[in-house]
Amino acid sequence: MASQVPRSLEEPWRDLRGKVVMVTGASAGLGSDFCLDLAKAGCSIIAAARRIDRLKSLCDQINQLAALSDEPSRVRAVAIELDVSADGAAIEASVQRAWDAFGRIDALINNAGVRGHQILPLLNPELVQWIFPNDFDCSKYFVLDIENLNSNSLHCKGSWLVSKYVCIRMRDANHGGSIINISSIAGLNRGQLPGGLAYASSKAGVNTMTKVMAMELGIHKIRVNSISPGLFKSEITQGLMQKDWLTNVALKTVPLRTYGTSNPALTSLVRYLVHDSSEYVTGNIFIVDAGATLPGVPIFSSL
Repeated sequence: MASQVPRSLEEPWRDLRGKVVMVTGASAGLGSDFCLDLAKAGCSIIAAARRIDRLKSLCDQINQLAALSDEPSRVRAVAIELDVSADGAAIEASVQRAWDAFGRIDALINNAGVRGHQILPLLNPELVQWIFPNDFDCSKYFVLDIENLNSNSLHCKGSWLVSKYVCIRMRDANHGGSIINISSIAGLNRGQLPGGLAYASSKAGVNTMTKVMAMELGIHKIRVNSISPGLFKSEITQGLMQKDWLTNVALKTVPLRTYGTSNPALTSLVRYLVHDSSEYVTGNIFIVDAGATLPGVPIFSSL
C-alpha cells in the first residue's frame, strides 16, 4: 500500500511562516477574511483601512491567537490607517508606516474599494425588471448614488498608488514580492449587467493594470495577479442567498451548481499566490465564480 504524502507537501502554501502580508480594506468582508486566514498560515499581517477601531479589534484577535502559538511574544498583526482615495503623499506615508512595522512586505493584497452597487439606467430603469424576477427588491442592491462614480478612483488609482509605493520598497530591498489585486467578475468580458458602468469599467481597469504591472515589475521579481470573485455566501449577501430564485439560477445555469464561501474558495488561492510556489505565475486573472459567468446572462423565463 503506497504511503500517503503529508498534506504540507501536497499544499506547501498551507505554511506561510516568515511572510509579511499587507491587506488593504482589511476592516471587514473579504479583507478581514484574508487577514485571519493568512495569520493562521503563519503570516505577519499589516491590516490597513480607514476604520482604525475595527482594525485594532481584528489585530487583537490575531495577536491573541498568536499568543497560543510557538512564538507567543511576537506581534503578528498591526493596524495601519490608510485611505486609498487620499493623495499620493498620504498613501506613501501610510505605506512607509506599514513597511516599518515588520521591516519588509512580501505580499500586498489590494482589496480596498466600494461595494459592487449598480447605478440604475437613467433612461430606462424598468429595464432591470427584464433581468430580475418580480420579487427582487432593486432598492436593496441597486442605488442611484453618484459617489459610485468614484469607483474608478478607488479601484484603479488607489490600488495603483498603494502598489507603487510598496513596489518601490520591494525593488530597493531586492527580494521580490507578490501583488494580488482583488477585482470582480463584473470586470470580465462576459456576463455584464445594465447599470454597472462605473463599477464594471473600474474593475476592467484593474485587470488591465494587473497585466501591465506584471510586465513592468517582472524584472524586479515582483509578480502581479488579480482575482475576480463571483457571488459568495457572506454577511453582506445573506438576504440575497435566501431567495428561492437564486437557488434556481444556480441549479440550472451555474456549472458547479452552487455558490461557495470565501474560505476556502478565495483564501486558498491567495495563500498560493503569496507562497513561493507561485514564483512563475504572473499577469493572470483568476476567475473564482463556480463557472457562473460562462453562460452569460441567463434567460429567466426559461427557469
